This record gives sequence, C-alpha cells and structure tokens, in this order.
Amino acid sequence: MSEEEYEIAGLHEQLLEEEAGKGRLAQKIALLTAILASIAAVLSYQSGAKQNEALFLKNQSILLQAQASDAWAYYQAKSTKVHLDRLALVLVTDPARKAEFQADLLKEEAQKQEQQKKAESLQAQARQLNLESEQLLRPHEKMALAMTLIQVAVALASITALTGRRWLLGLSLLAAFGGLGVAVSAFC
Repeated sequence: MSEEEYEIAGLHEQLLEEEAGKGRLAQKIALLTAILASIAAVLSYQSGAKQNEALFLKNQSILLQAQASDAWAYYQAKSTKVHLDRLALVLVTDPARKAEFQADLLKEEAQKQEQQKKAESLQAQARQLNLESEQLLRPHEKMALAMTLIQVAVALASITALTGRRWLLGLSLLAAFGGLGVAVSAFC
C-alpha cells in the first residue's frame, strides 16, 4: 500500500471557505457602495448648484420683467400726455399757448420714445435671463435622474450583500452605469 495522503475536507472547513467567499463579496459590495455614494454626493452638489444658479437667474428675470412693466406703464402715461397735448393744440387758439403745447408735445414725444426703448430693453434682458435659467435647469433634471439610478444601484447592492444573490449585483452595476451615463450626458 502506497502512502498517499488524501485530504478530506470536513464540514467545518467547507463552511469557512464559503464564509470567506461571502466576506470577499461583502467587501466588494461595500467598496462599490462607497464609490457610488461618493459619486452621488458630487452629483447632488452639482445639481443643487445648477438649481440655485437657475433660480437666481429666474428671480433676476422676474425683477427685470417687473421693471419693464413699470417702464411700459410710464410709456403709456407719456403717450396719454402726448394725446392730450395734441388735443390742446387743436382746441387752443392763443398762439402763445399753442407754442407752449407744441414745445411740450415735442418734449413728451421724445421722452415717450426714450421710455419705449428702455421698456423694450428691459423686456429683452428679462427674456434672455429666463432662457439662461431654463438652460441651467436642463442638466439638473438629468442629474436628478442619475441620482435616482445610483440610489437604486446602492439599494440593489445592499440587497445583494444581505441575500448573497450575485445576479442582483449585476442589476446594481447596470443601474450604476446607467446613472453614470445619464450624469455624463448632463454635462455634455
């Protein structure tokens, strides 16, 4: 009889090997979760910054629109004054008074035109700020979707650690890569 050694694995050794495999899986999942949480924190910051900037521009747009509205109201008042001066020119017969109304009419007409330009300028600035605000919000919406996908990935990774079902880790990675893809598209 030859002296060959046979190694017989006992139940205890088998359980230790399985436990070591689960420990490695748990470590990988913990690392994945930490990385995803870090990415989510950066996305959350960027998203919040874009949203705050968009809100600031929107408020500036509203302020300019209110100023434009005031300017248009003043333009209307000047327009009414011009009409009254024209009416006075028709009704007044005294040449000295006619000259006063004529001078006032020219002054009011000039102020009216100046006020119209100011109102149009304010309105154009308000529209421009409103467009800029909307453009800043577009990446925010994509980043919110990316954050949702990354949160789903973290949840699936946690479930994988608890259940030991490796196929859930694949779904977690798919959600994570989807979230990263959406996040990258937000910056492009």
